[in-house]
Amino acid sequence: MEDIARRVLSMVGPGVEAEVFVGHTALALTRFANSFIHQNVADATTSVRLRLHADGRTASGSTTVTTDEGLAGLVRRTREAARLLPPDPAWPGLAPPAPLAGEGNWDEATAQASPDARADRVHAFVDAAGGLETAGYCRTMYAAGAFANSAGQSVTGRTAEVAMDAIARIEGADGLGRLASGRLSEVDGAVLGARAAAKARASADAVELPPGRYEVVLEAPAVADLLQNLALYGFNGKAYNERRSFAEPGAEQFDRAITLVDDTLGAAGLGLPFDAEGTPKRRVAFVSSGVTESLAHDRRTAAEAGAETTGHALPGGNTFGAFPASMRLEPGPASASPTELGVVVDPAAAALVAGVERGLLVTDLWYTRVLDPKSLVVTGLTRNGVWLIENGEITTPVRNFRFTQSYPQALAPGAVLGWARPSRRCPTVGAPPGVPRRPSAWPRGTSPAALRADPPPAPVRSKLLPATWGSFDHRGRRA
Repeated sequence: MEDIARRVLSMVGPGVEAEVFVGHTALALTRFANSFIHQNVADATTSVRLRLHADGRTASGSTTVTTDEGLAGLVRRTREAARLLPPDPAWPGLAPPAPLAGEGNWDEATAQASPDARADRVHAFVDAAGGLETAGYCRTMYAAGAFANSAGQSVTGRTAEVAMDAIARIEGADGLGRLASGRLSEVDGAVLGARAAAKARASADAVELPPGRYEVVLEAPAVADLLQNLALYGFNGKAYNERRSFAEPGAEQFDRAITLVDDTLGAAGLGLPFDAEGTPKRRVAFVSSGVTESLAHDRRTAAEAGAETTGHALPGGNTFGAFPASMRLEPGPASASPTELGVVVDPAAAALVAGVERGLLVTDLWYTRVLDPKSLVVTGLTRNGVWLIENGEITTPVRNFRFTQSYPQALAPGAVLGWARPSRRCPTVGAPPGVPRRPSAWPRGTSPAALRADPPPAPVRSKLLPATWGSFDHRGRRA
């Protein structure tokens, strides 16, 4: 791939600022429904993206044809497009030469996982569900990239990932088992299947609660939705520059329990060690003990804000902007004496549940849509298990709620009553591998392989849950 990048740069010629990213992504997926594997697919693609700035104009293009003829055609089309575009006075220039801060996380067994390895995990999930109907997938992927520009920056990297996301179902109720990791050995289908089956059985005969405001314990899948929306709409440098973000650097906008970081190179990080502009990735704290500290910038939005790039550039980022794709909530203190509340409750959330006098345990959120980006008011549904908590104990399964809530308000000073260490990493649902689940609309021109978002969110206890109206069954239909 390094050779392809150098070939493209040589074809561009002198007098033009140019950058080239060559990426290879290999995805393999085993999908099952009705407790049988029905689809086993694999795909490997090499793509080349060129961006150049010539005569004050900027254009980009891409191809999957890596022959000399195909690369020459890419250069020709991109230069022709540049001549037709208006001047770009805000061009921020190319990334200067800089070494990588680390290589990121790589596991050979995950990258080379066989169909049998994925099928074994599906088999274990189905067996552990104890005869309940099951459906879901197990996927593995690896990505490698090479970047080079005419300013002398040249970097390479690779990453691997595995995820399993599945449900067990009985009449009227679903239970969820979900896990993502950089290591295949960490995904245990039997553990996930047992948890999903327990949640499904415990969700039978759910009752309807009246609309109102409830204290909640959000398990990791639900917290992941909060983080994805905060990242996309709140800490997005372009949104901030255009005054569409709630973020106010230096202000205490969150509870002091909240620290949000993006760290691709850390032990829990997934992704390439550099961004789409060749800037090396590094650990960035967006919120520290409740205080908003940073915004995600690429070179363009950083120049507009008088700041420095944070290494969050994305392909096609001119449209949507830069945002942290691997943001996580720093875990709270470990419980001195672990609380056991049965298999229905994530072990990481058990201590939080034990402290609730009356509230709800929420497994997952879905179909979330942003109503007001500035205040980040979101509407959506609960999913895959909701239970009433009374005096620190799970008492009754509850029908799904529709909610409307400002996410920053739910994590505002005084709103967070506790948080815990996560017991597992949580993959996103209904999206290509490595891509955050769509909260409303994806940035056009964004390459799924370029985005990485499998954060390990910690369960959170908050005293705010939005006003709700109506109730819904396990498939999201009005009850």
